[in-house]
Amino acid sequence: MELSHLRYFVAVAEAENVSRAALKLHVSQPALSRQIRDLEDELGFLLLERSAKSVRLTEAGKTFQAEARAVLLRVEEALKTARAVVTGGRGELHVGYAPSLTVRILPPTLRAFQAGSPNVRVLLHDLSTEEMLARLRDGALQIAFLVRPTRAMLRGLRFEELLRDSLCLAVAPKHPLARRRTVKLAELARQPLIAYSRKEYPEYHELLAEYFATIQSKPRVAEEHDGITSLIAAVEAGGGVALVSGSAACLAGPRLKLIPLSPAPESLVIGAAWTKGGLVPAAERFLKCAKESTDSRARAEWR
Repeated sequence: MELSHLRYFVAVAEAENVSRAALKLHVSQPALSRQIRDLEDELGFLLLERSAKSVRLTEAGKTFQAEARAVLLRVEEALKTARAVVTGGRGELHVGYAPSLTVRILPPTLRAFQAGSPNVRVLLHDLSTEEMLARLRDGALQIAFLVRPTRAMLRGLRFEELLRDSLCLAVAPKHPLARRRTVKLAELARQPLIAYSRKEYPEYHELLAEYFATIQSKPRVAEEHDGITSLIAAVEAGGGVALVSGSAACLAGPRLKLIPLSPAPESLVIGAAWTKGGLVPAAERFLKCAKESTDSRARAEWR
């Protein structure tokens, strides 16, 4: 039994005439009659009582008509749902992100995307750089927002810059350096440093090494943490100081004070990454919303 059998039968049952149904379906009358006969042979009972000018449903035919309509309706719904997924109008979008770096990007991006794509469920995944890149490659993520990885780490992936964020020194409010307007790198070199995990954020440690190398020194890493939340808590508790993005102020609030460094470290390049195979339609729209939100933010800051 094929779907065409069901469509032909429903058309004949609704028209109560094989000739009218054949015209509507754009098939010949003999071909349509043969399809209905084949369906009855397969079922093993009659669906129609035939006369010279019309056909009438048998009791079994009435029941089968209702069920056939339901099947055809369900198939149509399945096709609409599948097309919506293909075009990005429905389904799930898995997005990786680094909280401290994207705190100014994601909220307006999510608002704009959900306004335009209300049937797409966005699932956010707070992951390390290594985890995001791995999940992009295995298809668990469709797009990720992170600091630009090294060229070697980006193998097989694409990256597009969205904005740049300055690096600042984060200290507890009662730390001796908290009242300073700026802190020199030489002074920072004497402080115990609280850093992100080297295993999960290798690019962060490369950045530290390059920055401290300008004064022929090495960072005194006292603690390593796997996320911004625990890093903020450790600095607040007085365990040391940390180099964080300026956006971290949105997460730390009054718990920490962020101070500019002299000389200023190179800004962090923050953007989106995805596989070289391209973005699915929903991810493409999400990236467009991210670009528009960062452009709007840049214009607001310029004013």
